[in-house]
Amino acid sequence: MTTDNAMRLGWIGAGRMGFALAGRLLAAGHDVAVWNRTRAKAEPLADEGATIVDSPAELADRDIVFTMVGGDRDFQQVVLGDGGVLSRPDVAPRVLVDATTISQGASAVVRDAAAERGTAVLAAPVSGNPKVVAAGRLTVVASGPEDAFELARPYLELFGAGVTYVGDGDRARLVKICHNLMLGIVAQTLAEIVVLAEKGGVSRADFMTFLNDSVMGSMFTRYKTPAYVNLDLTPTFTPALLLKDFHLGFEAARDLEVPMPVAAAAEQAVQALVGAGYDDVDFAALLEQEARASGLELRPEDAPVSDGLSGADGAAADGNAAGAPAARTVA
Repeated sequence: MTTDNAMRLGWIGAGRMGFALAGRLLAAGHDVAVWNRTRAKAEPLADEGATIVDSPAELADRDIVFTMVGGDRDFQQVVLGDGGVLSRPDVAPRVLVDATTISQGASAVVRDAAAERGTAVLAAPVSGNPKVVAAGRLTVVASGPEDAFELARPYLELFGAGVTYVGDGDRARLVKICHNLMLGIVAQTLAEIVVLAEKGGVSRADFMTFLNDSVMGSMFTRYKTPAYVNLDLTPTFTPALLLKDFHLGFEAARDLEVPMPVAAAAEQAVQALVGAGYDDVDFAALLEQEARASGLELRPEDAPVSDGLSGADGAAADGNAAGAPAARTVA
């Protein structure tokens, strides 16, 4: 093993977010080896200095291995399955850092198995998407053994704006689930009030400009403004993934005996979106569903609005440049 100042890193999962975060580690000059189920998706990282490997087991000799995969089954497979990170009897990582949003039960299975190998497990889910990563605004919440957190902290801090350590065990996973419940609630609320304002004669661009400058504006409302105004539904987080997190949230709420009436209403809106066939689109499609239910014909406004991340000029281009999604009309 190397010294703490020169960790050899492994990365599992080169989807939209995993690719962006592994890229930040590489850009900082770190030694990173990457595995992804579809190798071709990871290969562009080789141009940035990554070593591309053929199985998670090839990362077992790395000091810290990060995972960002699809869910419970994928996480358990890449760690404990045949060819998994912990499948080699001779070597195992010092720390496993998992950024996947998974259940606490699946996490416990992996954490217990890792402890038998002397590997500490950190839960480290993130808040953001690739554009937020590019802007340096991603946030991370982490939990697990404090000494393992301190070892991983310098690398987690490279992901974006900050890292919050919330203690032992899987507390970070609960924090992320709570965060995503609020994400769905706010997105549905925003859809409702935007449709209400537009049906009363106010353009979406004008309403969002006012909202974003008010006490109710936030990084989220600013970031979603191009989607709501210009109907750019390029996926950052799909309805199906949001629905999965609602299910995890209600499981936690039942265990902790916490009533969630507002979240339950938002969950039904997301469930309806999934049931209507909204698949590879952004969850901001809740706006289209609300417009349809309200009898509102929804059209792109093609307005030069800011996303609050890239500056006014960049955001306007993001919503209007060639290559932007085709106009969508909802009757």
